[in-house]
Amino acid sequence: MRKLFAQPGFPRLFAGLSTSMLGDSVMLLVLSMWVKTLTGSNALAGLTFFFMVLPALGAPLLGVWVDRLPRKAILVWGNFASAAAVLPLVLVRDANDVWLIWVVAFLYGVSFVVLPAALNGLLKELLPDELLVDANSSLATIKEGYRLFGPLVGAAIFATAGGWLVAVIDATTFALAGLLIATIKVTETPAPVKNTFREDVLGGVRFLFGDRVLRHVLAGLAISILVIGFFESSIYALMDAFGKPPTYSGVFVTCQGVGAIIGGLTASRAVRRLGEIAVCLVGLVALAAATIVCAAAPTIIVVLIGAGICGLGLPWTFVSFTTLMQRRSPGHLIGRVSTAVEVLLSTPQAISLALGSLLVSLLSYRQIFVIIATVILLGALQIVLTLRDQLRPDLTPAESISGVDP
Repeated sequence: MRKLFAQPGFPRLFAGLSTSMLGDSVMLLVLSMWVKTLTGSNALAGLTFFFMVLPALGAPLLGVWVDRLPRKAILVWGNFASAAAVLPLVLVRDANDVWLIWVVAFLYGVSFVVLPAALNGLLKELLPDELLVDANSSLATIKEGYRLFGPLVGAAIFATAGGWLVAVIDATTFALAGLLIATIKVTETPAPVKNTFREDVLGGVRFLFGDRVLRHVLAGLAISILVIGFFESSIYALMDAFGKPPTYSGVFVTCQGVGAIIGGLTASRAVRRLGEIAVCLVGLVALAAATIVCAAAPTIIVVLIGAGICGLGLPWTFVSFTTLMQRRSPGHLIGRVSTAVEVLLSTPQAISLALGSLLVSLLSYRQIFVIIATVILLGALQIVLTLRDQLRPDLTPAESISGVDP
């Protein structure tokens, strides 16, 4: 990690991203909690997450501009725009204003598409390939580490002062992040000659489908994510089953953070030892195991243990995949590849959030969790069966950056 933070520009980038992640950790659970409090509906609370992932459906269009514009500028102005986007929440008063929460959730979703894509491109400009996994791991650790207190702080502020104060805090962190990232000095590689807009839009998708490794790992992740969204819709049903208020979900997420810190701190070492694909598989199996623990839990304490296992699996799954994507994607395509991935993963997530909002009214949370665990294991099995020959330590440099199938 010393070598990583010795890279010019990365410490300030890390500081800016850490600041905005803090605001995210305080705000994100509050949005659905706010809807649950105003309406009393688990289904409507689950729909909040649906609106948040909806912008991913238009991600390829956004990806074209990420690759055409300077990535640093996108991160700076994107953070400023996100600060402005959350401020309308100060106007929410009662159940008639739930639509305003959903609008902000949608705008939040836009930032979740654009900013990570620009970040992937900027990281390739700032860092050599061998340090990408360390950068992803460090960012995942700080992001998930905020789960230790961010959701609890957000829930406490919401319960005592109201959601308007959470919105002001979140907007402030976005603005500070934009200011910090603006101080980074980086010379970005100019974008190549533009193709037709249609060719640019399809460039990332074509690359992904042409790369055998990314194609099959994505398929396994998409299968898993098709049910992972059920968590968001059933979390409040889980709290109800154990007689806990909606705000107790903050404790659940905090326990996820404990496991996620361990996962984030160990992800880079695991990737170097086992390879990205194997670590992604281990992460998926951990998520399935955590779901089974929560489904069978006789007490809320056991549920929280399951939350910790879930937290461990998340960074192993997504740090390994993000690193694989960054290493195999050419720099001039990274924005479109990132946004194409966003579509291919967020589409099943949007479906799962919408379906989960329905299932929570028809099935018990235990039945829903059994479905989640089963489908995640099927996703992991798909990767094993299609990439048996790739389940070995690190890809060779030629494979990792060319995107050409071995």
